[in-house]
Amino acid sequence: MAQPFTLKNIISIADFSKQDILTILKTAREIQQGKISLRLLEGVLMATCFFEASTRTRLSFEAAIKRMGGDVIGFADAAVTSTKKGETLADSIKIIGQYVDGIIIRHPLDGSARLASCATDKPVINAGDGSNQHPTQTLLDLYTIKESQKKLDELTIVFAGDLKYGRTVHSLAQALTHFNVRLYFVAPPSLQLPPHIADDVKGRQIKFSFHDSLDGVLQKADVVYMTRMQAERFSDTNEYMRVKNMYELKAEDLKGVKKNLAILHPLPRVAEVHTSVDTTPHAWYFRQANNGVVVRQALLAHVFGKL
Repeated sequence: MAQPFTLKNIISIADFSKQDILTILKTAREIQQGKISLRLLEGVLMATCFFEASTRTRLSFEAAIKRMGGDVIGFADAAVTSTKKGETLADSIKIIGQYVDGIIIRHPLDGSARLASCATDKPVINAGDGSNQHPTQTLLDLYTIKESQKKLDELTIVFAGDLKYGRTVHSLAQALTHFNVRLYFVAPPSLQLPPHIADDVKGRQIKFSFHDSLDGVLQKADVVYMTRMQAERFSDTNEYMRVKNMYELKAEDLKGVKKNLAILHPLPRVAEVHTSVDTTPHAWYFRQANNGVVVRQALLAHVFGKL
């Protein structure tokens, strides 16, 4: 018998067991197939606290909550909160937690979600903390990989772009250590995977290698996970300008790739996936974004003990 999902706070993908991940993916599939009631969050009031810009994560969370009968309050700009007056994050969360049943937070500082979870007894869900973690994005990434490949094991996955500051890459790379995969990390040396993430992957006996070009690895891939160079994470504008267009995947580059290749991107894209790719059968990034609703519905249902 499968172990029940017991996580109250969703802070890091490292907190998830393999069974936790599979439980969420299974529930999301059942929701998508119409096998689970969409009124599971009736009476639940959530706060979406976005101290940093967001489109897909915030709106998909709000859609997930409302479609399940719950309601949402919150903000999408820290400038309209008491943070502008000097209020600490801990104090903000302590107060907000008194108004709602759970908090979804995005914040520019690494570790902010963990700090928030210590300031309230209500469930806290990390919607991205700086360059650290983005666990709910990882769950929808895994869901999309399984949807496109019909499995999560025996896959070759290429990550390309900003791997140093890319929290979606950090979380997904760690999650994939639960499965039998081969990983390729493609980035300029200054933006390669942080050592602590690489050490974690290595410690789980996952084969991986570092590269500075897609040449030679693209044709091996079952999944290519493209990421943008994040201008907001660079303190050196010149460095950003030097690397911002290093990787641009075009339809013409897809000659000779595997038939089952799925191209993913957490979005927004800038120049790294050309629009010519959109009409190819390899473009999965818009479906990936769409999957955010059912996956977050599944997660919320389990966090609140409705399943």
